[in-house]
Amino acid sequence: MSVSRGDGADGPAVAGLLHDVIRRLWPVHRVIVRAVERGLAGTGMTAGQHAALDALRRGGPRTVPQLARALDLDRQPVQRLVNDAKALGLAETVANPEHRRSSLVRLTAHGEAVLARVQGAEQEALRRHLGDLDPADVATALRVLDRLGEVFHELERAADERERGGLGNGDDRHNRHDRDDRHDRDDDRGTDGT
Repeated sequence: MSVSRGDGADGPAVAGLLHDVIRRLWPVHRVIVRAVERGLAGTGMTAGQHAALDALRRGGPRTVPQLARALDLDRQPVQRLVNDAKALGLAETVANPEHRRSSLVRLTAHGEAVLARVQGAEQEALRRHLGDLDPADVATALRVLDRLGEVFHELERAADERERGGLGNGDDRHNRHDRDDRHDRDDDRGTDGT
């Protein structure tokens, strides 16, 4: 399956299939979140905290606004996720050598161990139940989902620009991330001073 840009002869058929993909995303997302939460039993973690900690594990220490951008969420809910993870001993804040008032969030050794254990169990379940999938099909699915995300982000940016009355140069990021960036520059302290 090609995920190239443009309107080809197969445009109407592809549009119908993409609509089916989008229709399936919500229920699949909900069932995956429920499965993840079952796998987190006993850790004290929520699925949201799992996602935030996974982003830290994959991308290294970050500020809360950087983590919010990586998760495509507003800063405030991410700050709450970080605060809760800190309370569980899974994450900590440390000095940021690049910005005096903006702490970095990183996993603790306990957080690394808990996340490794949880994700090891998740990987084993995926191998057991979905190991028969062709890697090329999975790679295509990833490309299609990435492309959907890119297009819908572009549509969101265009809508944000229209709502602002056409101000800006078209390179603006999401409205909420613009607010986060301004907040990050002004004072990147969270509710707990991080």
